Amino acid sequence: MTPPERAPISRSTQIERARAFRALHDRRRPLLLPNAWDAGSAAALASAGVPAIATTSGGVAWSLGYPDGERAPLSEVLAAVGRITRAVSVPVTVDLEAGYAADPAGVRTNVRLAIDAGAVGLNLEDGVRHLALRPIEEAAARIAAAREAAVEAGVPVFVNARVDTWAVPSGGDDAERLEETVRRARAYLDAGADGVFPIGARRPALLRELCARVDAPVNVAALDGLPSLAELAELGVARVSTATRLATLAYGAARDAAARLLAGEDFTILTSRLAYADLQRLFPVTDPDPSTGP
Repeated sequence: MTPPERAPISRSTQIERARAFRALHDRRRPLLLPNAWDAGSAAALASAGVPAIATTSGGVAWSLGYPDGERAPLSEVLAAVGRITRAVSVPVTVDLEAGYAADPAGVRTNVRLAIDAGAVGLNLEDGVRHLALRPIEEAAARIAAAREAAVEAGVPVFVNARVDTWAVPSGGDDAERLEETVRRARAYLDAGADGVFPIGARRPALLRELCARVDAPVNVAALDGLPSLAELAELGVARVSTATRLATLAYGAARDAAARLLAGEDFTILTSRLAYADLQRLFPVTDPDPSTGP
């Protein structure tokens, strides 16, 4: 018989982590938020000394054998979230994509499930599978539903509203996208969001204006060409997510090492600064009591 998984973290611990996570959002010093995809990657990142961890929807989906875009079953995603929140002692915020639901009521239910899995923050995007933007009133209603779920649970969850104006096809220029982003950001903040995430925005002048016009922490994605953390702080950015980048680095490194072995290189390429013994120390012993039988 398979032993049951350990219980989720206690609600009191979760509330403490939620408060700590909120306090990390400071425009004077951007929060570098690495994105994990399973319990092992989360534990490895936590061991580097990061103050909080996010999940990456793409990385989690790939680790479960599915493509990104709400194609992984929510039950499997939430089980992964539960394992991540139990594996680390730092706050965990969850990429819930668009809420895995057709309407605000479904979003409310699913956000509550994510909270019950140990999440203290969550991302909700207003894009529909990177193809189109949801009507602003609809998207705001989904943010409001997420806030209601957090209030019901009694956990001060940080709701990060992802604005997909730079992620979906559009004929508009940066100026038009900026105006739409500000309009959406303000609507989502009014609906109960705590921060906004204009994914894809990277130009310094654009970020400066966006941060000046949005009265809340602004999150950006770590993309090629993004200014340094020090420069982002000067622009007013409060949070930087690595999104799928760490997962693609890890998978890419494994694939490249296998290809090099097949090409005839020797096994020294498998040497890692994070060894078996190091990883073993990241996890407590949880063997079932042998006296209880199979």
